[in-house]
Amino acid sequence: MAPGEGRDTDDRPVWSRRIRSERAARRWSQSDALEALRAHAGDQQLPGRSSLLRNWKRWESGETEPDDFYKALISKTFGTVTAAFFPPSRPELESHFIAGTGLDTLEIVSRLQASDVSASIIEALRITAERLSCDYSHVQSEVLLVEGREWLRRITALRDSRLTLTQHREVLSLAGQVALLVGCVEYDMGLRQAAEATRKAALSLGAESGNSDVVGWAHEMRSWYALTQGQYRSAIVAAQAGLEAVGPAHSVVVQLAAHQAKAWARIGDRRQVEVMLNHGRDVLEGLPYPDNLDNHFVVDPSKWDFYTMDCYRHVGEDQMAATYAAAVIGSSTDPDGTVRKPMRVAEAHVTLGVVAARAGDLEKAIGEGRAALAGVRRSIPSLAMHTRELVHVLRERFPHESAVAQYEDELRALRA
Repeated sequence: MAPGEGRDTDDRPVWSRRIRSERAARRWSQSDALEALRAHAGDQQLPGRSSLLRNWKRWESGETEPDDFYKALISKTFGTVTAAFFPPSRPELESHFIAGTGLDTLEIVSRLQASDVSASIIEALRITAERLSCDYSHVQSEVLLVEGREWLRRITALRDSRLTLTQHREVLSLAGQVALLVGCVEYDMGLRQAAEATRKAALSLGAESGNSDVVGWAHEMRSWYALTQGQYRSAIVAAQAGLEAVGPAHSVVVQLAAHQAKAWARIGDRRQVEVMLNHGRDVLEGLPYPDNLDNHFVVDPSKWDFYTMDCYRHVGEDQMAATYAAAVIGSSTDPDGTVRKPMRVAEAHVTLGVVAARAGDLEKAIGEGRAALAGVRRSIPSLAMHTRELVHVLRERFPHESAVAQYEDELRALRA
């Protein structure tokens, strides 16, 4: 055993523990890791072997933190992005979400009824649209759907008011953003026809207002719908349409690439999985760090681990999938144990369940599967897709176990 590799590492920084776990998932020695690091460095000159090995041991032990150059190189070596592996301190939500405009909901609605619309009302609506997008990850679907539809009605009604050309375009753009949110929630609740109609409305509003972000996310939703319905070729085509509709500077490009990678993983084309994961990772690495990590329509760096986890689970890389699942749970949970991203955590538990089932641990597999069902905020199509994968492995490995049949009953009750 190499020096420093057998010690208790519970007190090390998260990034230090992850360096070790990522290396172990690949069954690399520290020397193997250095070779991979050099391969990803390209033309960049790195120190000699003994010096670099000393640095690596210090990083794994948590004794020293890599500088920015090595942070990016380590992240690239392990197939993720710098801000996911070495996340900056989490920014606080801007206070204007609550009081930045000085207007409460009642006052906004009252002023919306006026024939003229002021700049402060447009700004208040912009903040409201973003707040709704931030609510997506944790507010119950039934509650968010009612509020989202009501705000969409109010915003679209503004088109009958006296607006400048700029205001008209802004109102269309805001309506498109809220329509995206409403369509996502409708689909989460199993309202497929309504969700598709809302998605098409968002696409039209985005095109009319010139908001390419809205256009891109409308294509992303179509790809996601297809993916969760098992239409993997359609998911790839829809994602490609989105990639062609927006430029490379949009974060939606990352999600579109991830959907293609997920679809290829389910089709069984490992090469295309790696191609799309590399493409999405490169785009995300080049984007600025998001101002608001809670906005559903912003791809935060930690989400890349979530995408990669899904793909590795499907191609049978169990150790790496489990490593990414642990990272997803860690980045989605606050230090006090509050789960900020319950739907990501649910899929991470499914992943751990699949890995446990493949390893022959029925009790752990069922326990992880039940943990995936425990959250209040759920996307039923997404949860159904992933738990079906777990059930498939359970049936294959434990065909006569009553615990498997009982878990299937629980899933049927969830979808009822």
